[in-house]
Amino acid sequence: MFDVTHRIADSRIRLVDRDGRPLADADVTVEQTRHAFGFGNIGFDFIDWLGGPLGSGPSGSETAPPDVDTLAEDWLGLFNTMTLPFYWRGFEPERGRPDTERLRRTAEWFAERGVTVKGHPLVWHTLAPEWLLELDDTEVEAAIRERIRREVTDFAGVVDLWDAINEVVILPVFTAEDNAVTRLAQRRGRVGMVRLAFEEARAANPNARLVLNDFDLSADYERLIDECLAAGILIDAIGLQTHMHQGYRGEEQVWGILERFARFGLPLQLTETTLLSGDLMPSHIVDLNDYRPESWPSTPEGEARQADEIVRHYRTVVSHPAVESLTYWGITDHGAWLGAPSGLVRRDGTRKPAYDALHALVRSEWWHPETRTATDADGVVVVRGFAGRYLIETPAGSAEVELEAGAGAVTVRLDAVPAALGKL
Repeated sequence: MFDVTHRIADSRIRLVDRDGRPLADADVTVEQTRHAFGFGNIGFDFIDWLGGPLGSGPSGSETAPPDVDTLAEDWLGLFNTMTLPFYWRGFEPERGRPDTERLRRTAEWFAERGVTVKGHPLVWHTLAPEWLLELDDTEVEAAIRERIRREVTDFAGVVDLWDAINEVVILPVFTAEDNAVTRLAQRRGRVGMVRLAFEEARAANPNARLVLNDFDLSADYERLIDECLAAGILIDAIGLQTHMHQGYRGEEQVWGILERFARFGLPLQLTETTLLSGDLMPSHIVDLNDYRPESWPSTPEGEARQADEIVRHYRTVVSHPAVESLTYWGITDHGAWLGAPSGLVRRDGTRKPAYDALHALVRSEWWHPETRTATDADGVVVVRGFAGRYLIETPAGSAEVELEAGAGAVTVRLDAVPAALGKL
């Protein structure tokens, strides 16, 4: 545990000029610009700011956070993957009037800054639109298919990563509220619903990566995955939710979860992670949604605990070779899920110790700083660092190169302007 050598690129990069001649004995600056591993967070807080005034859209926050510009700087200073909310009830409260433009503007803003944008989710029983209840099962299925095709098509090229369907284990037996998606699932079954979501999304955008996501990490979820794979459903990654409002699960339990789901041979995404910086939710609460105290402040003691636990959790997760991303569920306590003090930034916009601790890990210990070196007589420069994107600059030109873990030799042609030239 805590071994991250499998994420290291140890590369011999041979630099040549535009005519293919080795750039011998040349001064070189090497700087990492992006991790290959997905360090993610949600972008809900930025929709009103980037997308436009809130109508009845899906941001889930009654007002924009204080000092959104600073919050955006904090976000971009740590994360490279963003989850955007497509909760159907808020996204299309009135049939035929989806909140496409606001979310697209938000997605484009992040994508232009090198952030991978993920849509969450295409199909989910919770927050299904109320107008769906008025339809019969055949019409409900048609509406779900239409919704999947529309979103995946409209956002293709900006959002090519989706939680295709969310929380399927509980879907047919969900009783907290009436909804037409559960009603359809009772007729089609769990595997049938997964097939519907994945095949419809895949047809709309063959280049999309599609994730099966759930909070139920029991053997029931493992059986569902087994059944879906046996049915020939192409799943690109398995999503595992790890909200820890009742306390950190500990390294051994987290590692055990990762080991159980790694057996499928698919990439794992930790899609929803939280750790609190205040009082923990009582352990007897079964549904986290049932606990909503009037006040749930962040405390100095809780913040120290959160900083320690977030480093331990990230070290554990990043150490596991099956995991490709970890998304923390919220950067700020302002508008946080269930009102919990789960953010890395306080309500007033100041950073908690957990932000600084995670930043030291992701952007220092696990980051290749700007380094000045020189090529040898064959134009070779050696770069050892975490897999990801690197900018290489010389007096003859510059280039960006993606260095994969375990990569060896690569040749990069330098032009007068930056260009992506070689992928290992």
